[in-house]
Amino acid sequence: MKRLPIGVTNFKKLIEEDYYYVDKTLLIKELLDKGNAVTLLPRPRRFGKTINLSMLNYFFSNTELAKHLFTSTAIAQHPAIMAHQGKYPVIFISFKDIKVSTWPNAYEKIQGLIKAEFDRLRQGLEHVMTKAEQLDFDDVIARIASKDTFEKSLQALSTLLHRYYQKRVIILLDEYDAPIHAAFTNGYYKEMVEFIRNLFSAALKDNDALEFSVMTGILRTAKEGIFSGLNNLKVYTVLQEPCSTYFGFTQQEVDACLADYSLTDKSHAIKEWYNGYQFAGTTIYNPWSILNCVQEHGELVPYWVNTSDNEMIKRLLIRSSIHVQTQLEQLLYDKPVEQPLEEAFVVPDMESNETIVWSLLVFSGYLTTLQRKRVGDEYRYDLAIPNKEVRTTYKKFLTEVLSQPLKTTTLHVLYEALSTGNGSSFEEILQEYFLNSISAFDLPDNEPEKSYHLFVLGLLVTLQDTYEIVSNRESGYGRYDIMLIPKDISKRGLIIEFKRTLPKETLETAAVKALEQIHTKQYAQELKKRGIHTITAFGIAFKGKQVLLKQE
Repeated sequence: MKRLPIGVTNFKKLIEEDYYYVDKTLLIKELLDKGNAVTLLPRPRRFGKTINLSMLNYFFSNTELAKHLFTSTAIAQHPAIMAHQGKYPVIFISFKDIKVSTWPNAYEKIQGLIKAEFDRLRQGLEHVMTKAEQLDFDDVIARIASKDTFEKSLQALSTLLHRYYQKRVIILLDEYDAPIHAAFTNGYYKEMVEFIRNLFSAALKDNDALEFSVMTGILRTAKEGIFSGLNNLKVYTVLQEPCSTYFGFTQQEVDACLADYSLTDKSHAIKEWYNGYQFAGTTIYNPWSILNCVQEHGELVPYWVNTSDNEMIKRLLIRSSIHVQTQLEQLLYDKPVEQPLEEAFVVPDMESNETIVWSLLVFSGYLTTLQRKRVGDEYRYDLAIPNKEVRTTYKKFLTEVLSQPLKTTTLHVLYEALSTGNGSSFEEILQEYFLNSISAFDLPDNEPEKSYHLFVLGLLVTLQDTYEIVSNRESGYGRYDIMLIPKDISKRGLIIEFKRTLPKETLETAAVKALEQIHTKQYAQELKKRGIHTITAFGIAFKGKQVLLKQE
């Protein structure tokens, strides 16, 4: 049985050492058929971007003896495409490891990548260089070239390769936006964007030595950001049909893999855990999770979601508006959210533009699109959590974001307080929670009850294994704020209603009003219909950081 290529991103190693390979070589044909000068293919991390660019490198490169790698692949059935095999000089750089905390360190690492590519491709080039070009070339190799020389380095290298081989050059750039995300998170965004913009502009815009370029990343940044003036760029995101089946595994590919490793009997459970992505209407599985799951003989645990620290997403969600956070809570309770999506944006705008937050979650793989509809001049998408794997960590992640002020020991006390109906203990926990969190979240005055509602929901996410946690649903003669429905009907059900104190109103009065609303509107009817007879109602009043709870 073949080894699984977990962590193998070199196409030559994968084929020569006979790893299990899901054939994606027809991507070569689609790219050549499209004929774009510069193609950007944004996909979530660990969806096969690096291995696909490695494949393109070995297919086109005239410095690699690699024809044997493709003899048994799908692309070998297309003679017109195979005529391009091994015919081009190829520059291939992956930025995926440029994730450091300072600009000097990041710049040094990028210099190292460029130097390594100059070293790899230098053979014969000395015969076609001018004296000035030789000096710049040597300075890049020695990593003492000026910033301007490094910004023009890929253009200079492609010019020399074109001159020497008499063939235009293919430029492959993997994970182009990884340095940008690190720069945004660590506070050197301006320096990074300026350098990357100049590097790409020189190499990809009006470069007579360029045959074509293929780039990958997670996001597409707007032209006024990285791709300023780059008019020959074609982008195929997960929302568009071209190349939609070449990153991630299709249902047919997963079925074949599970059959090859005798796991067909687990296909339904595996589908629930790792399926669910929609790339332009094509159902796609997360390949990293599938390979790891097969390696572990079908064990269903989060594999993909534990491979990144998600620092940028955490930062954006913590700073997002109450409207965004309320909809995040809605997603957690299986209610799709309808949103427009931005396919191109400037990274710093994420903190001020709600649409960009949703776009980031979709393009990063934390949400998927269910359907698209035209509303006026824009398309809007129904968004949902794609599968159990993401849901498992999404729950953990949202708990961390929304409940981060609490200690782990406090969460155990919370469960005990709710299961026994101990209102005093619950009130103490809420008081601690808001004392530690309100200033961080900066609750708005115009929707205070929603704000408290959301944060308490975030707090209760940890109890989902024991309770069905429902919010804003009709029962009796109105809509309750939160209901905890025990999965074991012999246990206690809980109803929670929130009230903010009005001017000149006391916490006591507001809490009593909340409790009376539960009673008069008969919110307990839903629990009674489910056969739950032990029911506790909490009326909770808030005034800034002060909390008062009444129970019945």
